[in-house]
Amino acid sequence: MKKLFPLFILIISITNVMAQNKAKVLVLIHSDNGGTYELAKEIAKGIETDNNATAVIKQVKEPQNQKLKNIPVATVDELPTYDGIAFGSPVYFGNISTGMSEFLSKTVNLWTNHALEGIPATVFMSAGSGAGKELALQSFWNSLAVHGMVLVSNGIRGYEGINKTIPQGNTVLGTTTMASLKDVERPTKDERELAQLQGKNFAKIAFALKGTLNKKEIRISEKSEDFNQILKEKNIILPQVPKPAGNYKPFVRSGNLIFINQVALKDGKIFNPGKLGIDVNEQQVKEATKVTMLNVLSVLNEAVGGDLSKVKQCVQLTGIFNTKDDYTNHAGLMNTASDLAVDVFGEKGKHARATYGASSIPVNSSVEIQAIFEIE
Repeated sequence: MKKLFPLFILIISITNVMAQNKAKVLVLIHSDNGGTYELAKEIAKGIETDNNATAVIKQVKEPQNQKLKNIPVATVDELPTYDGIAFGSPVYFGNISTGMSEFLSKTVNLWTNHALEGIPATVFMSAGSGAGKELALQSFWNSLAVHGMVLVSNGIRGYEGINKTIPQGNTVLGTTTMASLKDVERPTKDERELAQLQGKNFAKIAFALKGTLNKKEIRISEKSEDFNQILKEKNIILPQVPKPAGNYKPFVRSGNLIFINQVALKDGKIFNPGKLGIDVNEQQVKEATKVTMLNVLSVLNEAVGGDLSKVKQCVQLTGIFNTKDDYTNHAGLMNTASDLAVDVFGEKGKHARATYGASSIPVNSSVEIQAIFEIE
């Protein structure tokens, strides 16, 4: 038994060295109905076929589809840590999906720091009818080429063996599946095999290029903030966006400015309604002010597509309070809204401000807030 112990240690050491030498590949997806995810699983299987790479599947945003809830969400900053990235998305009108596009829009800082240059990339997509799939794949390639990534095409790999009596998703730029064609199960057996071949070939490239980049020299100057985490840590829950009560919009964008007006609406009713000093006291108005500012932030979150990192500055907050003529402590009431803006955005939340008293406010709200934000 004692003689076997050193051999056991040697085997463990060799296994650890082999694992460390493998290329680490990210399969990064946005999937609506699961078609892209099904291809991603085949890509990952192909990546790990020759035991020269490991694959991890992550998605670009929290999914609506319950079947995808257990897949982790990637951050932009982790992308340069991989030896290769396989990108997958649904086809949206001859383009990549909105979710994937929004994620890639956050990689500007990686681009300015050359953080993805030289890292191999490949793409795959889930199409509907198949129309526009080449355009969509090319749009994917354009975005990745700007980053200087090494683009690995599929070529005509696997074409000879596919069933040519039914529409298949093979393209020279990357594998696709025609999700809306219900004549056969999608992805088809051949589409899955094409995806595995693509993953297998991509792993060879990622493994060959592994270690050729000095990743220690990559410095990200500004780590993008995870505002979902900030909200969670501060126990701030954004409500649903209030629906307009008339012929107007929750927000208007003009250039890079977002204009928002909100009252103290909560769960479909006005929260702590009435006039200060008659119907409600100062504490109740402060609570209504917080409710109103949360509505402002909820509308803002919708305006930036759920990505609050696009907010460059809270420019102006204006508080209008339902008060008696002799009331003068409007600023103290408005501090509740100002503090909330700074809690969420830090220095970017500091703003110019105005406060007013009014003899009445629409729908008998005790407060109304007008807000202006600058966004990217």
